[in-house]
Amino acid sequence: MLNDLLRRTTMKKLLAASFILLMTAGALAGCNTISGAGQDVQEGGRAVQDAAS
Repeated sequence: MLNDLLRRTTMKKLLAASFILLMTAGALAGCNTISGAGQDVQEGGRAVQDAAS
């Protein structure tokens, strides 16, 4: 009985740690993507400004 409890507790901790790791990786990847999108919009704005001049 104690062995089963220990096994379940360990599994819950492992699942929680895995979830946190995946969420952190997703957030970091999202920040990089948004940064790249911002640069694309900025370059597009420069192109419009240059065309208007």
